[in-house]
Amino acid sequence: MDIVIRPVEPGEYEELGEITAQAYLLDGLLDFGGSDPYLGELRNVGKRAAAAEVLVAAANGVVLGGVTFVPGPGPMADIAEPGEAEIRMLAVARAGRGRGAGEALVRACVDRARALEGCGRVVLSTQRTMRAAHRVYERLGFTRTPERDWNPLPELDDITLLTYELTL
Repeated sequence: MDIVIRPVEPGEYEELGEITAQAYLLDGLLDFGGSDPYLGELRNVGKRAAAAEVLVAAANGVVLGGVTFVPGPGPMADIAEPGEAEIRMLAVARAGRGRGAGEALVRACVDRARALEGCGRVVLSTQRTMRAAHRVYERLGFTRTPERDWNPLPELDDITLLTYELTL
């Protein structure tokens, strides 16, 4: 089965939003479960697509997952600084896992970053428990940058996101 990476189509926003939300929910990645305010962000593909590039992995016309590629600092960037692109909200539906969709999405982001003039690094944030994603990042040459780890909710002590970078 060939996986195709392409820009999300507006008619797929709701589907990809639900894939992303369910991936985070079913993997226990939301601290407040189904009432987590971040669920709205995960589902809002239209908002992401207006400010960054949202890609999908599809096979035989079925969307398996998606990712948001942020070409530099801006409204969708969490940690990107000048000269850096950022990967956000990588998610693959459970039915699509183990087929290489996640890795193909990350590779597509790296390729896009390499094509950007002045881009020297790709950065990303991840949760401690996203071990399968960590393995993909490390296999593709990303390295941990603990000095950039951060907490999106400073009022809660136990939510630290790990960071990785890939020098291009």
